[in-house]
Amino acid sequence: MYHFSVQIIGRSAGRSAVAAAAYRSGEKVTDERTGLVHDYTRKQGVHHRVILLPPSAPRAFFSRHELWNAVEAKETRKNSQTAREIDFALPIELNRKDQIRLARTFVREVFVKAGMCADLCLHDLHS
Repeated sequence: MYHFSVQIIGRSAGRSAVAAAAYRSGEKVTDERTGLVHDYTRKQGVHHRVILLPPSAPRAFFSRHELWNAVEAKETRKNSQTAREIDFALPIELNRKDQIRLARTFVREVFVKAGMCADLCLHDLHS
């Protein structure tokens, strides 16, 4: 079944890139701008998480905390658009290893090669 959707993470909608990244990755990340701690360590079903960076990005951005707090700090307007969330389905006919390889290749070719940092999280939705 094919699924591909894109959403903007923006302050005007009350969203935070830090909170979104914590949720998607199932990790605990503190938003330095607001002081809020987003703890999703109890979330189940995240089977792979990786940050992919272009060569020009600071190595510190391999840390989810550093990457997304830097994004939030850079964008200062109350209507800032801090990230794009891209959600796509992978063929269930592929095993987990091949799904990860396909997703990483897609993200590298489409986003990272264009100079973007990407936070890739693979979830198992039992379908």
